[in-house]
Amino acid sequence: MKIVDYIVHNTKQLVTLKGSNKARSGESMQDLSIIENGCMAVKEGKIVDIGSYADLKSRCSALNWVDAENMIVCPGFVDPHTHPVFVNTRENEFEMRLRGKTYVDISKAGGGILSSIKAVREADEDLLFELAIKRISQMIKYGTTAIEAKSGYGLSTESELKMLRVIKKLQETLPIDIAVTFMGAHEFPVEYRNDREGYINLLINEMMPEVKKQNLAEYVDIFTEAHVYNIAESRKILNKAKNLGFKIRMHADEIEAIGGAELAGELGAVSADHLGACSDEGIKAMKEAGVIATLLPGTLFSLGSKNYARARDMINEGLPVALATDYNPGSCNLDSMQFAISLACIQMKMLPSEALTAATFNAACSIERQDKFGSLEIGKNADFIMLDIPSINFIPYHLGSNCVNKVYVGGSLQ
Repeated sequence: MKIVDYIVHNTKQLVTLKGSNKARSGESMQDLSIIENGCMAVKEGKIVDIGSYADLKSRCSALNWVDAENMIVCPGFVDPHTHPVFVNTRENEFEMRLRGKTYVDISKAGGGILSSIKAVREADEDLLFELAIKRISQMIKYGTTAIEAKSGYGLSTESELKMLRVIKKLQETLPIDIAVTFMGAHEFPVEYRNDREGYINLLINEMMPEVKKQNLAEYVDIFTEAHVYNIAESRKILNKAKNLGFKIRMHADEIEAIGGAELAGELGAVSADHLGACSDEGIKAMKEAGVIATLLPGTLFSLGSKNYARARDMINEGLPVALATDYNPGSCNLDSMQFAISLACIQMKMLPSEALTAATFNAACSIERQDKFGSLEIGKNADFIMLDIPSINFIPYHLGSNCVNKVYVGGSLQ
């Protein structure tokens, strides 16, 4: 008989998402592998057994029993696209958008990402860390148990390295897993507005090699869009990133279909994100190359867009879909994966089961951590949440408040 630290019991449902260990697509996104009144045994932060109450009582000796109080237990949310390290929020731009200015209008006028750069450049690491840890702690309260975090508000070698050091400190301090992405190609800084090639050379010849030398990031991301980095520039930067040993991610076809999704397929990106204007050819290219489509409905909602990413078409075509918040200081100040799930269902016509898969297991695949979390299976981290709701469908149905009652990361109550 196994001696375990505790057994979670008296669940309404244990939503395991047990299944294939690769990103799920098509109808498999609806299969949540639910065990009614299921139990789960945890030892040293890992899941060591799952089954019925009778099964676990016969196989395990528990030091403690954790009563789920008839709540639904499921994997913690994984948020694979966030920008949590910044100084000030940009609510003034929110009003500008309400007055009719577009995201591109604001960016070209020196707002948007550019307006965050000055404050980040001037801030010290302690301030950036203190602000970010508060933000991520709030995300944990909403049920997020792993994230991806990007740099990209420094756009100089010194400031980008500073941001990445802050993210590394967040990794070391917080209980959750944080995948780190270098995004020096988030915009062109003001001092290089008339010398795009000069900034690209800085990225290629100085910034990325130094990030790799200091081992500060796993991924490189780029904002591939008509008003930022075009296809040729993106290909050049991302090929250099691959040559340096980085894995790549992309902000692709958020506003216009300029071929970003097709480039993600060509270069074998792990994930292509946004995709609000993705073409049929882009969907096909990503599917053939095994790229995960990480959709960010909160951004399009915040920007007041009438069009959303074609999640239904992507799923029907067999392309794996993940969900993320895109938490950032400007275009999407969203820290709740629950609300991202609601928007995915309401605006992109995803089924609740598909959206939950996209926000947990497929999201873990998007940061290549599905062997550690994203589903409740033997050997994985005991990262799980308790939801005081009548059914999984209640997550997207109930708008704007927190359904999460308890959050466990690595087996520990947060």
